[in-house]
Amino acid sequence: MHYQVQVPDAYPAGIVEVFSPYDGKRIGSVETIDAVGAEAALKNMAAVFRDRRHWIPAYERIAILERTVVLMRERAEQLIAIAVAEGGKPYIDTKIELYRAITSMQNCIDCIRTEHGTEVPMQLNLASMNRLAFTHSEPIGPVVAVSAFNHPINLIVHQLGPAIASGCPVIIKPATETPLSAFALVEIIHEAGLPKTWCQAVAVNHLAVAEQLVIDRRVAFFSFIGSAKVGWMLRSKLAPGTRCSLEHGGVAPVIVAEDADLDSMLPLLAKGGFYHAGQVCVSVQRVYGHRSIAQSIAERLAALAETLVVGDPASDKTQVGPLIRHTEVDRVETWVNQALQENATLMAGGKRLSNACYQPTVLLNPSEDSKVSQNEIFGPVICVYDYDEIDDAINRANALPYAFQAAVATKAIDTAFYAYKHLAASTVMINDHTAFRVDWMPFAGLRESGYGAGGIPYTYRAMQIEKMAVFHSAVL
Repeated sequence: MHYQVQVPDAYPAGIVEVFSPYDGKRIGSVETIDAVGAEAALKNMAAVFRDRRHWIPAYERIAILERTVVLMRERAEQLIAIAVAEGGKPYIDTKIELYRAITSMQNCIDCIRTEHGTEVPMQLNLASMNRLAFTHSEPIGPVVAVSAFNHPINLIVHQLGPAIASGCPVIIKPATETPLSAFALVEIIHEAGLPKTWCQAVAVNHLAVAEQLVIDRRVAFFSFIGSAKVGWMLRSKLAPGTRCSLEHGGVAPVIVAEDADLDSMLPLLAKGGFYHAGQVCVSVQRVYGHRSIAQSIAERLAALAETLVVGDPASDKTQVGPLIRHTEVDRVETWVNQALQENATLMAGGKRLSNACYQPTVLLNPSEDSKVSQNEIFGPVICVYDYDEIDDAINRANALPYAFQAAVATKAIDTAFYAYKHLAASTVMINDHTAFRVDWMPFAGLRESGYGAGGIPYTYRAMQIEKMAVFHSAVL
């Protein structure tokens, strides 16, 4: 599988080879662009947006996205196979991701049909007499999107779909580890009728070329999903006027009250912590259990962890696949070993299974200063801590500079509302895990976890402006 440069008038500067994170086998390759190719992509995007007479009308955008949905359905198994091979997420979960991505595309179509401007009241005082005003939505302008590896189908759709729906030309740079899914999706979009200059997938031969794309003055909106270090750095270099959204990681806390239904809650926490080997920005990481049940929570999570099938992501029996890079296995192993040296109790796992896979691991009462307590693990590790009073659990949950999704497990409505009110999070799940998401809900990292809100309708609105018209007439 080989993808050529998708930028009209650009030439390949090199090749990125793509390998399976599970067994190291070569999967395919993508041609890269250099600074000259980046300039060509930016020039293409700016030119089509500047020509307002040939903006793609709403009915054509709807038709293109509808055809895209049909093609995605027809090629579902092919897209799943590509994503499994390059990203390592197990087949059963990648299949769900693919159909979520299709729903996300349909949601983009719904946005075109339902989002609209509003009337702005006039004639409310003497200064506004004889006037009528309303707003109309217009595309914000050229979009550059930089994406992450962990959901190589659905994350791409969350960035490309709203851009196409809103009428913005877009450049997408997928993660270096998982470019094949993005290039396959963009080929489908072109086949569905979108001109190539309106959607250009790129791989770059140097990080400086990616930065060149992002900070160019012609870019109206920057969409980023990835590490906080890179995202905040790029935001600091944006051209004046460029708007952006950033989605980074969290260290998701769950508070389990004394009255929680553990039978229903613990399988959810195990799924939320070990899904995609913990490589999810809202993966369950810190579980605060009341002292009367914390030991039991850790023991039962450990028992669940030990039942999980770890291995080949292409197998429909596998529940936990590899980490994206061997160096990530090294890092997770180091963090867990440090936590054990700092008096954490190992309840399950704690060992690498290969250069690619790490055992689903449960730790009880790691030190609050351990890396597993302070930083996003992004690996298959759940930490359980005991607490006496809920305020103590909330204060510890809120103590980090990250805030994204959090959860509370309780049968008491007052406890649920109290936790909802006091947890520092953009979303608080009640009796559910922190990794729950549907693609039309707001999805927003706070503090160092991000900027702006994701979710199809929210990204769609962010990629538009409300343009107002004010009519002045004596007959009004």
